[in-house]
Amino acid sequence: MNQSKKSIDWSNLGFSYVETDLRFSARWRDGTWSDGELIHSANMQVHEGSPVLHYAQACFEGLKAQSAPNGDVLLFRPDLNCQRMGRTTERLLMPTVPESLFMQGIESVVRANAAWIPPHGSGASLYIRPFLVGVGENLGLRPAPEYEFRVFVSPVGPYYKGGGLSLINLAVIDLDRAAPKGLGAFKAGANYAGGLLATQMAQALGAQEALYLDPSQHRYLEEAGSANIVLKMKDGTIVTPESESILPGVTRISLMTLASDLLGLDTSERPVDFLEEVDDIDEFAACGTAAVISPVGKIRAGDRWYHFHGDGEMIGPTTQKLYDLLTQIQRGEREDTFGWTRAV
Repeated sequence: MNQSKKSIDWSNLGFSYVETDLRFSARWRDGTWSDGELIHSANMQVHEGSPVLHYAQACFEGLKAQSAPNGDVLLFRPDLNCQRMGRTTERLLMPTVPESLFMQGIESVVRANAAWIPPHGSGASLYIRPFLVGVGENLGLRPAPEYEFRVFVSPVGPYYKGGGLSLINLAVIDLDRAAPKGLGAFKAGANYAGGLLATQMAQALGAQEALYLDPSQHRYLEEAGSANIVLKMKDGTIVTPESESILPGVTRISLMTLASDLLGLDTSERPVDFLEEVDDIDEFAACGTAAVISPVGKIRAGDRWYHFHGDGEMIGPTTQKLYDLLTQIQRGEREDTFGWTRAV
């Protein structure tokens, strides 16, 4: 991929949509997937009766392509994104996207938009959005007669303003993200529409994101509006909340492996009673493909702010180490002994 780069101020990109040249589309109908193709138009035409419009029969994934120092373009654990989409499609009664088609879509779009891939060292990356929607003529509450799998890409900067590893604030909001037996563990589009109000409420309180507690007792940590949670406790252990309504995050599972295998720390996935254990938390971080790992300086719960990372004035050393390890592997700056990266 020696295509010359677009004239973009890569270091000042935000996390917003930038239309690139080509995207990938494949259709499913009567039990069969089409071969898929690269197309120019960013617009989609769907029938007014499509279940995606009325019943939110839609799911998506998110991953990134990064430029390595040697010129390679690297994907990070795309097989896990494919597996997670497969779990979601089963839950929503949608056809499974075969791994070969999933990877074909991702890799062909990345190659076709090589000019839009930020250069190494710019702090930016190429965000990849694979998604599947139910389309076609329909009225009753039933699975769609046809589906479109599409992949588009967009160059992006940091998810939160401030760039890189900067402190964010969260606020516990009196809304439930998902029911215990609902869609919380699946990357369904409806989950995110339901969280828009919670994010707005959190921002009104001086936070960037909402923080959700469990929907049953409203005591146990679940996740932030668009990210999982990883904690460094004062006893030195690394903990991530356990719940059947938490999205299984690729970044989260990778950070836990890095903490255990490279930092030699004890790790556990268990329920975390926020108010009972808040004084035992040394470092609090939100993590995900978009956010990478974002240290949380303070959290508002009720009328009180709880502070972390040196009373919210600095980045905790363990969070910094995890961020460095993860991003160095993703960018090809460190030997990938886990086999997580895949060159396009």
